Amino acid sequence: MSPRLDADGAGSPTVPADHIRLLTKVARMYHERGMRQPQIAANLHISQPRVSRLLKQAVAAGIVRTVVITPRGVHSDLEEALEQRYGLTEVVIADSDGQDDEISVTQAIAAAAAVYLETTLARHDRVGISSWSATLLATVDAMHPAPSLAAERVVQILGGVGVSAAQSQATRLTGGLARHTRADAVYLVAPGLVATPSMREALVHEPSIAAVIQAWQDLTVALVGVGSLEPSTLLRQSGNAIADEEEQRLRELGAIGDVCMRFFDEHGRHVDSGLDDRVLGIGAETLRRVPRRIGVAGGQRKWRAIRAALTGGWLNVLITDQATAADLLRD
Repeated sequence: MSPRLDADGAGSPTVPADHIRLLTKVARMYHERGMRQPQIAANLHISQPRVSRLLKQAVAAGIVRTVVITPRGVHSDLEEALEQRYGLTEVVIADSDGQDDEISVTQAIAAAAAVYLETTLARHDRVGISSWSATLLATVDAMHPAPSLAAERVVQILGGVGVSAAQSQATRLTGGLARHTRADAVYLVAPGLVATPSMREALVHEPSIAAVIQAWQDLTVALVGVGSLEPSTLLRQSGNAIADEEEQRLRELGAIGDVCMRFFDEHGRHVDSGLDDRVLGIGAETLRRVPRRIGVAGGQRKWRAIRAALTGGWLNVLITDQATAADLLRD
């Protein structure tokens, strides 16, 4: 059974542990930042009646007294500092409990992302999800279906065909999230990276692919990872990694990372290398028009790429780990 918080933080049958972060965040927004309930509801993508209930629960749990009590494992100060530094709608910092190995950090971020999605996705949401991210795979695996968890549609926003194992991973991401949310799954059955621009041009006019591309235009949520310039092990295994000479060309142009294989420099500016003409996935401007752009990423190898993605407006919600959050606040 999950630990629960009482008025002294010691444990009682009041509030489940995975609910404490949300209670604390809502309480701080209302009592310390002076935000009104409709504004909190809009920022956190939850209903105003739920905000009201959460505030009452925060009082009953002892989180709200004369000040907001931040329980152990909740990092509200860091979250708010990042939100203000980068102009973000929301930041969720996973409690990695001092662990710094990549697997532990990934699992901690994934667990936090799963709870965030379970809390904030709504029945009207049309969710775009990337194909290449070990953290996103772990997130979908960590989610628990619930009666209140729903979405309208889950759309693959980057092609997934490479080696057979790669197609399985891409399908697992889109299909898994769709199952958890009881949404329609829309698959992009095509390569994420093709050999030539003319090949991509031919594919985008194929009716089934054109229909997926059209579905990108009205997404309400984009769920993506953030890549460093060097492709991840997962991407290399997929058969869709860029060639060494292309990677070198991107370095020469100043690229530092990517979202959905759209590369950007340290200031978050889109790098036009010609590679875009071979990527079958959501475009940079289409992505940045999605109202809620959730980046799920962390770790020492990626923090500079994450900083650039935040600076360039590629994301407006970030789910990351403590060490990465601290790095992102460096001057």
